[in-house]
Amino acid sequence: MMQRMIHILWPSFLVAGVADIVFTTLFDPLEIMYRGDALVEQRLGAYTVGFFVFWLLGIASSALTCYFQRSANEINHCPLPPRSRPEGCPKREDDGGCC
Repeated sequence: MMQRMIHILWPSFLVAGVADIVFTTLFDPLEIMYRGDALVEQRLGAYTVGFFVFWLLGIASSALTCYFQRSANEINHCPLPPRSRPEGCPKREDDGGCC
């Protein structure tokens, strides 16, 4: 579990750093307007918020990648042992089945 979290958080952190550098190089946060008003008042706050937004986007992307690379057997495997499966489960007697 910890290794999966590292596989998700570390690449997204690196991508967020690069994305923040590129974005803040191209745009001045104080010049970004919303309905005629500045969206932020301080550059450092904008850099911080921007980094965390990019990091969240990277986390979502990495988490989806880890989710979609699982095999069908991992997704459909029943975590319960055969005797613990509910009554009426068609795979209760099948050791390798899914309920």
